[in-house]
Amino acid sequence: MGKVLNGNNQALVKALVFVGLIVISVYAVRFSPLSHYLTAPALQDLLTQAGFWAPLAFIVFYAAAICMFVPGTLLTGIGAVIFGPYWGFVYVWIGAMAGSTAAFLIARTLGRDFAASLVGKKLKAYDEAIAKNGFATVLYIRLVYVPFTIANFGMGLTKVRFRDYFFGTALGILTGTFIFTFFFGTLKEIWVSGDWSRLLSPQVFLSVGLLVFSFFIPLIVKRIRAEH
Repeated sequence: MGKVLNGNNQALVKALVFVGLIVISVYAVRFSPLSHYLTAPALQDLLTQAGFWAPLAFIVFYAAAICMFVPGTLLTGIGAVIFGPYWGFVYVWIGAMAGSTAAFLIARTLGRDFAASLVGKKLKAYDEAIAKNGFATVLYIRLVYVPFTIANFGMGLTKVRFRDYFFGTALGILTGTFIFTFFFGTLKEIWVSGDWSRLLSPQVFLSVGLLVFSFFIPLIVKRIRAEH
């Protein structure tokens, strides 16, 4: 009995630490100097100081910001503007994977035990189903654009295996990441060149078409899922 109570107390303490980290992170983003760097010009000035290591610095910044509940779309747009549509895609995808992995492990380490203690019989069945179909579940969540950071932490509280989470995320965010970096990166290149005639180029039409298509991806995925 004492061991059970001790285990519950440990789970509660870790859960409180978890909640505390979230509160501190949100506060830091809104009220600390960190918020100043959530624009492309300010972050680019900072990365310029990193020189050769700028891509790595951006990846670390992206990963940390994701764990602090900064919207992934905002960070993706900033990355595309700074590095362009192609290298921007590479660095954003790596940063997103690093951030999503860190957030998952934080939630799994600090919040999973407490979450499991609150799960009733009905929710336990869902938890077991997620563990059984982890890869498909994570892939589906990524494709229907569940808010990125919420999904990262939320999946860490479930029973899903890390391997399923990692590969489901890696595959699931590829399409959206490429579409958004290609769109914002293309517009940035036109802005810098000053050649506004390029707005009528095939590259721009393709980027706009992909962006519009991205909003239909959740509907397509849901329909395919319903048919099966």
